Amino acid sequence: MSLLVVGTLAYDTVETVFARREDVLGGSATYFAIGASRFAPVSLVGVVGEDFRKGDLELLRGAGVDTRGVEVAQGRTFRWSGRYEGDWNKRVTLETQLNVLATFDPKVPAAQRASRYLFLANASPEVQLKALLQVEAPAFTMMDTMNLWIDHSRDALLAVLRKVDAIVLNDEEARMLTGERNLIRAAGAVLGLGPRYVVLKKGEHGAFVMGGDLHFALPAYPVENVVDPTGAGDSFAGGFMGYLAAQSRHDPAALRKAMLYGTITASFCVQAFGVEALTGLTRPKIDERFDELLQIVTV
Repeated sequence: MSLLVVGTLAYDTVETVFARREDVLGGSATYFAIGASRFAPVSLVGVVGEDFRKGDLELLRGAGVDTRGVEVAQGRTFRWSGRYEGDWNKRVTLETQLNVLATFDPKVPAAQRASRYLFLANASPEVQLKALLQVEAPAFTMMDTMNLWIDHSRDALLAVLRKVDAIVLNDEEARMLTGERNLIRAAGAVLGLGPRYVVLKKGEHGAFVMGGDLHFALPAYPVENVVDPTGAGDSFAGGFMGYLAAQSRHDPAALRKAMLYGTITASFCVQAFGVEALTGLTRPKIDERFDELLQIVTV
């Protein structure tokens, strides 16, 4: 049931119509790892700068995340700044500082190279491929990406895509990758690029998963008070992969259930800034909301 994530740890400055927060703990691997840790033990590989707060590493460890793969490099931690306006599904990136991430060379600790479940969180395809090649024989590998890599590192991205079992994309990324406007056709085109499954996220409109033996869709869990949607997709992936790793299964039935757990994990994430809501999350709270979503989608 071993689960490994490779990706970014960051400090985010987030603006919404209600508030502004500076240097909030974030990053693709951070959100994923804390979300996944509610289901299964998870190990994290990433890089931070000398300015990374010791309390934040302790927070990760306190959540049950193995941080032996987190490298502390000379320089400053990756930083991102963004603003959300009226539509939570749309954000404006104000500033990106790669800092130590610009020279990140992932090193998977020997103890994690036998991980059975691997998530390649949003990072450059070159970093993702280096990490993937260090894991010996994963049973199920899933990757994430973004429009930057689709636009500027397409060939490298396609090389990774041919080596993974699944990819998670939002609707904009799927259209950009395939040139298809219709999301069903876009998902089919992504499957033609190599992975067995594609998960398409549609924000407040839910998500669906497609593969040769699977086509399953569900709505988002209805959250009344959205505070900060940053990290929702990464926490979705954390719940999704955390459940699969805990079950040591990735058959169609398990993937359907993982979709619900991913949706529920993301629904908690958006209720506070950064990882605040995830750090206080318990499995009974997750299961209670799971039952509520199940009632919504069951005839």
